[in-house]
Amino acid sequence: MRFAAIMALAASLATPGLAEDIVSVRASGDVETTMDALEAAVGKAGATVFARVDHSGGAESVGMTLPGSQLLVFGNPMLGTPAMQDDPLAGLYLPLRVLVYEDGDGAVWLAYEDPAEMLDDLEIDDDAEYLGKMSGALSKLTAAAAGG
Repeated sequence: MRFAAIMALAASLATPGLAEDIVSVRASGDVETTMDALEAAVGKAGATVFARVDHSGGAESVGMTLPGSQLLVFGNPMLGTPAMQDDPLAGLYLPLRVLVYEDGDGAVWLAYEDPAEMLDDLEIDDDAEYLGKMSGALSKLTAAAAGG
C-alpha cells in the first residue's frame, strides 16, 4: 500500500497536471527543434509521417496566441493493422500521435497516450503483442527526440 502511494506521487510529479494514461517526457530543446528530432526519429524507424500539425501557427493565423504546440501523426501498418483486425474501431485512435508543447513555465514536453489505455475500451486483449510494441516505439522515439 505504501509503495503504491509512493509510485502514484512519483507519477504525478513526472507528469504534472496530466491524466494517468498520458506519458510525458521533458525535452531539452524548443518545440520546433524537438518536433524536427521526433519526425527524423520516426522516419529513421521506418514509420510513415501522415501529418505535422502546428497548433500555435493555427492560433496565430486567426489572431490568437498559443505557446508552441505541434502534433505529429504517424504510424506503421505492421502495428496498426492487427489492432484494427481485432477491433475496427481502433481506427478511431490510430495512427499514433505525439504532441510537443511548451507549458506555462516555458518547459517543452513530448506527450502521448499510452496505447494500452488508449485502446482499453475496445475488443482488444490487454496482452496483445502489438500494444507492447507500440508503447516501446513511442518510448524510444520520444526519448530520442527529447535529447539531453
